Parts: sequence; structure tokens; C-alpha cells
Amino acid sequence: MKFLSIIFLIMPFFVFAQYGVPTGTGLPESDDLSDIIISIMNWLLLLVGVIGIIGFVISGILYMTAAGDSNQIDRAKTAMTWSIVGVIVALMGYVIIKAADSMLEGSFF
Repeated sequence: MKFLSIIFLIMPFFVFAQYGVPTGTGLPESDDLSDIIISIMNWLLLLVGVIGIIGFVISGILYMTAAGDSNQIDRAKTAMTWSIVGVIVALMGYVIIKAADSMLEGSFF
């Protein structure tokens, strides 16, 4: 029994199956560093957009449920301001990356 278990544990090491490389996976097929950075920035921009929308919704709920409490109204306004600032900073980062990429490729002017 011990011999059979050893054989079954070793057997996968002797199987040399040929497997083709999958294509059309949606992953970037370029090995260029700028394309990889831009695709990462696109994902981060999507993430920041979703977080910004969640921040807008939370600050709106805080504002609606304030019921005249000036402290909670100020908290809601601050949350909305920082949500907007975060989205603007993310968009500026995307613009800077795109501008640097186009300058490095020589197609800026």
C-alpha cells in the first residue's frame, strides 16, 4: 500500500503534457512598460471612481440625516469635499501618466 501511494505521489512529475498558451484573455499582450503602467492606471482610476461614488453617497446620506445638527452637516460637507478632491487627484494622475507616455513616444506635439 505504501508503494502505491508513493507511485501516485510521484506520477505527476513524469507527466509532461503539452498545453498551448491561451490567447484572448483580456490581459495586455504588450511587453512595453508604458502599456502596463497605463493599464494599471486604468484599473486604479476605475477603483477610485467607485470609491468616489461611494463617498458621494455616504456624504449625501450624512447630509440628509443631519436633521439640523450643524456638526453632522459640517462632517458631510467635509466628506463631500474630500471625495471630490480624491477623484480630481486621481484624474490628474491619469492625465500626467498619459502626457508623459505621449512625450516619451514622441507624439506629444
